[in-house]
Amino acid sequence: MSYKNSKEIYDKAVKFIPGGVNSPVRAFKSVHREAPIFVKKAKGSKLWDEDGNEYIDYICSWGPMILGHNFKNVIEGVREEIENGSSYGLPTKLEVELASLITKCCPSMDKVRLTTSGTEATMSAVRLARAYTGRNKILKFEGCYHGHSDALLVKSGSGLLTDGYQDSNGITEGVLKDTLTVPFGDREKIKEILEKNNVACLIMEPVPANMGVISPDVELLKFVREICTATSTVLIFDEVISGFRLSLGGAQEYFGITPDMTTLGKIIGGGYPVGAFGGKEEIMNLIAPIGRVYHAGTLSGNPISVRAGLETVGYLYENKETIYKELENKTKYITKNLEKLAKKYNVPVCINRLGSLYTIFFTEKSQVKNLEDALTSNTENFAIYFNTMLDNGIVIPPSQFEAHFISLALTDEDIAKTLEVAEEAFKNITNKI
Repeated sequence: MSYKNSKEIYDKAVKFIPGGVNSPVRAFKSVHREAPIFVKKAKGSKLWDEDGNEYIDYICSWGPMILGHNFKNVIEGVREEIENGSSYGLPTKLEVELASLITKCCPSMDKVRLTTSGTEATMSAVRLARAYTGRNKILKFEGCYHGHSDALLVKSGSGLLTDGYQDSNGITEGVLKDTLTVPFGDREKIKEILEKNNVACLIMEPVPANMGVISPDVELLKFVREICTATSTVLIFDEVISGFRLSLGGAQEYFGITPDMTTLGKIIGGGYPVGAFGGKEEIMNLIAPIGRVYHAGTLSGNPISVRAGLETVGYLYENKETIYKELENKTKYITKNLEKLAKKYNVPVCINRLGSLYTIFFTEKSQVKNLEDALTSNTENFAIYFNTMLDNGIVIPPSQFEAHFISLALTDEDIAKTLEVAEEAFKNITNKI
């Protein structure tokens, strides 16, 4: 494959954009690429870059393209809506319809406030929890990424891990003091911290996917729910990735655990910029204009994003009985065969899968249950795997510590090619090519 055009664009990009990208993991640095690919268009399960190379897509815009790129209902709805206008700074009927649909899918959300991103949603949810409890401190798990607001960047995963560190510069000492962290699943430390009754909220990904996918023990989720209730701590499920991915009602429906608040991301906009936070009515009623917790945004509830969300979530709602089963079957088939191939070529891996998400950890460990386990991964082996896949028309996350996403558009032919190229990748790892 030729990457000449992408390289030329990247050389120009670094002159005007820090690092040449607007989100760090896109730089492809951890997988030893000279430059990232620059995408020109997408359709269904495929992407095409500026050099005309075609790729089967396992990034899916980090989750929201669950139906595939430019899904017919979504693109037709957006085309129709954009003829009416793109932004008003005033309410629209569509916002009400999307909020209503979200609460129908996620019964724990009595009321919903729309935002422009998942980062804004989690930031606002934490502020609201502090106001509701009158407490300042928050608790999060090491390796869980909840967006790039100050309080939530402490010991985060995702792009931070990809670049080899866990905290960001620019966070004040006061913020660091108020953000408490524990290893994922450490019940004793959770209990010890929460029983001091000075923590406003515990925010967690019920299915961590930013240190790679971690399959939670349902007993842990039950424990967290019980200890939060006992200590009057607000339990926030960050379902920016798991929401509408594991099931229509996200991880909370999948595992049968009800949080006090939930945050959602771009999947409720079909890939267009949108997010949301919601929860119990008594908590949500503290938000301005009926309460004194301020949240605002000119583009919150943008009509184009909301229309795309209505088409996406509406389609998922109408076809929930078949879609989630099909996605899970595809994911099972891929991961089972990847495990067989890795064993055939004696490449140590541990594959975590849940719903339509999976991560292949290049580790000797038989189980990856937390950040410490994930960090045992051989990132050099992952880089060989990534580059072999990319150079043969398969684009996967350019980081060992991210999730692969399966879309409904992925065909049997796509899967067959993926496994064929994966076999070549395992051969290359064995031979250290």
